[in-house]
Amino acid sequence: MASSYDRYREEVLGRANVRDTAELIAYYKRLEALGAGALWTVANKIEPWEPASSSVPMLWRYEELRGDLLRALELVTPEQAGRRVVYLENPGRSDVVAAVGWLYSGLQVMAPGECASSHRHSASALRFIMEGSGAFTNVDGHRVTLGANDFVLTPNGTWHEHGVAEEGTICIWQDGLDIPLINALEANFYQVHPDLNQAVSFPVDDSTAIWAGAGLRPAGVDWPKLYSPLLKYEWAPTYEALTRYASVTDGSPYDGVLMDYVNPHTGGPVMQTIGASMQLLRPGERTRAHRQTGSFVYQCAKGSGHSVINGRRFDWRERDIFVVPAWMYHEHANASDREDACLFSFHDQPVMRALGLYREEALAENGGHQPIIS
Repeated sequence: MASSYDRYREEVLGRANVRDTAELIAYYKRLEALGAGALWTVANKIEPWEPASSSVPMLWRYEELRGDLLRALELVTPEQAGRRVVYLENPGRSDVVAAVGWLYSGLQVMAPGECASSHRHSASALRFIMEGSGAFTNVDGHRVTLGANDFVLTPNGTWHEHGVAEEGTICIWQDGLDIPLINALEANFYQVHPDLNQAVSFPVDDSTAIWAGAGLRPAGVDWPKLYSPLLKYEWAPTYEALTRYASVTDGSPYDGVLMDYVNPHTGGPVMQTIGASMQLLRPGERTRAHRQTGSFVYQCAKGSGHSVINGRRFDWRERDIFVVPAWMYHEHANASDREDACLFSFHDQPVMRALGLYREEALAENGGHQPIIS
């Protein structure tokens, strides 16, 4: 039997108690002609009871995409394409190009000796290196060298370009941006550098030399910008930090051993609109399910396993990418009983928290695990 609250939801709010009549339909048409409408006809759509993401859980297998990425090397040049990228498309977001929610993801491939032209835009961006050697990024004159599983920032408004050194190999990395969000806010600008490529104005990898010291901050060095002064977060020290943390903590029941990439100047997120994390799942570990406001893009950096997202199981291994839409229950499991597994993620948690919208909820039923939907 429905409770009084359920009846309130069904009958008082929304259109459940408003029956169309010829007079009402004519009224709606009159309002439409005036560029207006009756709120009760759309209230449940624009003010849902809880977040209802149009994105769907997705997994992209790297081994299935890699051949097509390499094929792009033969079909277009960086000069022709601007950026030689295969983007990831969520079928639930047919209105925009997005991997999930308001986050964009794409896979970029470059050959030795290639360099894309320098540009800047209002969207914040990041790169996570998937394979190859010799990759580099220049950010406002700071040249950053990159290796597999390194994480690099190209914050909004900064001049940046990407390439691969002549002595390098074919490189592939994931691009992550908040393009859909910035476009939704109608605030996106894009500009190509007047010289096409910028000069390197600082010692190579200077941001790492200055800001990457664990527990240390350079004395007397100011950083007035709103994004992290550390542009590159290297894989080796990241993994070492995870394993050291794992040796003294039980970790989160929902995320295993989870660490956030941070701005060393403030301790906050690396950029204002995009945060990033790395988590470690111990051998045989299976987390419990929870859900959060905001969207997540995951990439397996090490090992293999599976995640259950809103009741659907997705099996992943190194370099595979999957997404968790907003307010969908998710849990992770390491497939190995001997080796750990690591998941990199980027997300829009800084936006959720800055706007006071962050909320999290654990699954209470079934010991915190979701039944699998066949």
